[in-house]
Amino acid sequence: MTATLGANISARRVLVIFPGALGDFVCVLPAIDALARRHRGCSIELMARAELARLAVGRTAVVRGHSIDAPQVSALFNESDSASLQARKFFAGYERIYSFFASGDANLRARLGAATGGEVSFHPFRPLDDSVNDPHVAAAYLRSIGEADALMHPRIEPSRDDLRVAADAIANARCDPSNLIAIFPGSGSPAKNWPLDKFVTLARILSARSSVLFVLGPAESAMEQILREHKLPVLRDLDLGTVAGIARLAAGFVGNDSGVSHLAATADAPGVVIFGPSEPARWRPLGRITVLGQQATPDEVATALTEIIDRDARDGGLV
Repeated sequence: MTATLGANISARRVLVIFPGALGDFVCVLPAIDALARRHRGCSIELMARAELARLAVGRTAVVRGHSIDAPQVSALFNESDSASLQARKFFAGYERIYSFFASGDANLRARLGAATGGEVSFHPFRPLDDSVNDPHVAAAYLRSIGEADALMHPRIEPSRDDLRVAADAIANARCDPSNLIAIFPGSGSPAKNWPLDKFVTLARILSARSSVLFVLGPAESAMEQILREHKLPVLRDLDLGTVAGIARLAAGFVGNDSGVSHLAATADAPGVVIFGPSEPARWRPLGRITVLGQQATPDEVATALTEIIDRDARDGGLV
């Protein structure tokens, strides 16, 4: 899989290899932005999970995306001459590679270094440094590439197509886009999920002044049945660009400690994120958000969301 924006790719190419899921990817975006500034005039390319590589192209500093499951990567784990040749055909095209993948694997480090004629550096995935003032993983990624003073404001810019498809999806769900609240009740772990009945109660409270829309991922079919029984509007299995578009169009959002909450925040939506058991200081989404604990009541979440939306309106959307 390769995703490309535009026809002209610079001959000077920089590759970032990143293995994480959506939330991890959003947290590394400030580092990718810093690398784009460091390598001005170069084409910044990303090798990541296929859906994240597609998301990055044109919405971030990334101009071309590649799947981390591509044969070229598998070849790095194979000692044969044919595998080495396959790896060289791909990686030799880069003058600089930053890998957050398998930094502790000496054999992979050696093979990737041998596969490219340019410079390669390896950086830890999910780095942690308890000795610094800001323990957030995004700050740790910046420190790992020598950019500790760079801005820590990840941004994903939905495309026109994202916004058009998002607007159509909102309309098809019969929701009012002018005062929409997007609710993301899922996450990668049931332990991170605020109880669904609390989300249902929250939706009833918010419906007094807003249009509420639940957005679900592929693994959340059981939630869909319950939400539809409560006659609540639901969208499922959307492209990540469309989800970013919905977040951008919404007045606000509510979500768990999840990748999609990171995505909504980085698409510049204000919102409330319900955290636990992860540590917010390290993993909170960065943006115009309020973090509450799992013990929060629906009334408390509704009040916090109203406050952040009203404050956002007064401040003109400034972070």
